[in-house]
Amino acid sequence: MKQFRYNNIMNKINKLPLGGMINEYNTLRIIQSGNKNEKYRNLTNNEIELLEMQKNKCYDWSKILVTDTFEPLQIKHCYFMGTVRIDDMEPISLEFNDVILPVGLYNSQVMSCDIGKNCSIHNVSYLSRVLIGENVMLKDIDELSTSDHAKFGNGIVKDGEDPSGRIELEIANEAGGREILPFSKMLTVDAYLWYKYRDNKNLMESFKLFVETEYPSDRGYYGFIGDRTVIKNSRILKDVTIGSDAYIKGANKLKNLTIKSSPNHKTQIGEGCTLVNGIINEGCKVFYGATAVRFQLMSHSSLKYGARLINSVLGENSTISCCEVLNSFIYPGHEQHHNSSFLIASVLKGQTNIASGATIGSNHNSRANDGELVAGRGFWPGLNCSLKHDSKFATFNIVVKGNYTKEINNPLPFSLISLNKNDKVEVFPGYWFLHNMYALKRNSWKYGVRDQREKNFPRLDFDFLAPDTVSEMLEGREFLEKCAEYSYRKISTDIHTGEDLLNEYDDFGNFTIYSTTIENKNHGVLIHKPAVAYKEYYKMITLYSVDTILKFFKDGGDISQLNGLVNPDKWINCGGQFIPDDRVKSIIDDIVDKKITSWDELHSRYKMVSKLYDRDKAGHAFYVLQKLNKVDRLNWQQWLDAVDTAIKARIEIKERVYSSREKDFNCSFRKITFDSKEEKEAVIGKLDDNSFFKIEEEECASFIEMTKSVDLKKIF
Repeated sequence: MKQFRYNNIMNKINKLPLGGMINEYNTLRIIQSGNKNEKYRNLTNNEIELLEMQKNKCYDWSKILVTDTFEPLQIKHCYFMGTVRIDDMEPISLEFNDVILPVGLYNSQVMSCDIGKNCSIHNVSYLSRVLIGENVMLKDIDELSTSDHAKFGNGIVKDGEDPSGRIELEIANEAGGREILPFSKMLTVDAYLWYKYRDNKNLMESFKLFVETEYPSDRGYYGFIGDRTVIKNSRILKDVTIGSDAYIKGANKLKNLTIKSSPNHKTQIGEGCTLVNGIINEGCKVFYGATAVRFQLMSHSSLKYGARLINSVLGENSTISCCEVLNSFIYPGHEQHHNSSFLIASVLKGQTNIASGATIGSNHNSRANDGELVAGRGFWPGLNCSLKHDSKFATFNIVVKGNYTKEINNPLPFSLISLNKNDKVEVFPGYWFLHNMYALKRNSWKYGVRDQREKNFPRLDFDFLAPDTVSEMLEGREFLEKCAEYSYRKISTDIHTGEDLLNEYDDFGNFTIYSTTIENKNHGVLIHKPAVAYKEYYKMITLYSVDTILKFFKDGGDISQLNGLVNPDKWINCGGQFIPDDRVKSIIDDIVDKKITSWDELHSRYKMVSKLYDRDKAGHAFYVLQKLNKVDRLNWQQWLDAVDTAIKARIEIKERVYSSREKDFNCSFRKITFDSKEEKEAVIGKLDDNSFFKIEEEECASFIEMTKSVDLKKIF
């Protein structure tokens, strides 16, 4: 019979002298705060007497240090332990959101803390080892403390700790294998490189070393609360560092966190939230019972209404509400607002929207929990949509409501994926261009407008025509050519290339082809209107190329800047920043070769790549235009033809934006809840009053004007 070793399972409770502390790490505290003891003085006998008269207690008043601007009458019913340094106090009150609190310390237990100028601290039951900035308001808090091994959410191991306790984020795969270490300086680009290139052991070791070098392993660092931060009606805050101007109210538990905040980008945490082991960046909002464990929130992201985020990275400008996200890596611009959806072991590459009831990945629909799902930008799974791991989707794929029981690998961008009446998968490539242009254009515009970051770094491009989508459309055309040849050989012995077949068939309904590689099933997947998609891809690639080239030269670019560039036929969406594959490889090589030795140096490289983005993009535009025309160098006539195609495509986009919205607006069923035209217009407005139509008109006119004003004849 197994014998229990009770001494190993009992709580370890230390017995200390009354009023004593284990270790204050005062030397480190002075370095961390930047305030030397010379700024402070000891209490006078008169001040001690006044403090004791107001029911304050301390076993060693000599450890209470104050400045010459000290108001002992503004400290009442407090218990002090260890070295407490109190900065200037004035006879004033602080007010925030209708809460008025006198400056001073009231009904609180304070242990080994620095109190900044004019702070209001009321009813903090346990306040230990925290550096508090100026004009901070603390009210009704059960515990606000810092242990001597605090890591503030960073994935490091402190001296004397077991390495097995290191915090890791197991993103993209429930079974692990792609884990990364959270750290306060992380960018989504960092997360991408770390998650993706697992076969490069030297790179993995370098990233781990970067973290361990950036965040020291020595013990004793104090928690921090920045200037003008307000915390009220909260339970437990332990091992946290909080920036300035944050607002925390009614939080349940905040533990092992870095919470960044600043005057222009305030972070707010609201009622009933539990946040453990993570990093929260500037401008984030976490409200109403949200829970996050082992996580990284990038700037201006939100968790609301009971959302659960575990082992995940959530990119900038994203919102998650009422749902569950596990083991996922989500790029900027993600929206998941509704109840009963979950997202597991997925990499979503931005501008994504998960509908209610959508269940994306789980070990309940496979034999093991080691599956993954990767989706490009603009991934929209519909209501009650169930997808099976492993699956991969190109950019801007809409998945219609249904239970997809087999894995899917769709390389065709801008597609509608659906199940027919026999539950067989069908794909409609180019669907967005033909039937959903209003949403496509408006969402590209919307994400740019909603980007609240002061500086566009990492540089994000929200346009639906960008290097990632254009490269996929090029590959999509080649894929359709192969499918066309394969399907045609089944019905005819004539020899035709896929290109010829797709160019010959213009009508919408008479030509369908099958793919045997899109779904993990023996039967083929029906591809609707492939000839139409083939031509739509051509027009959109041409528009992208002409627009990019014209803007480059309009902004002062020179053809000599493009000479010698490797024509990048492959771009990578690195956490939202588009980088040519060659530059990504160069970055990785420099990390492995020790030419880049820290996160700051790596981030400087990202900035350099960002500055080259317009130039690289112009080189890419030339490359894809030449590839479409099957030439090594464009001549003047080919350029004029491309401009003509681009103008027609741009006008067509403007018209489709209007027509796709008009179709919805004028649907007879849109009128059934209104008794009159006037009532309808009072509620939803007039179609022609839509402000986005005006934006489209202006952008289209601006593009056409640019084709006339920028003369490129000399470069051809």
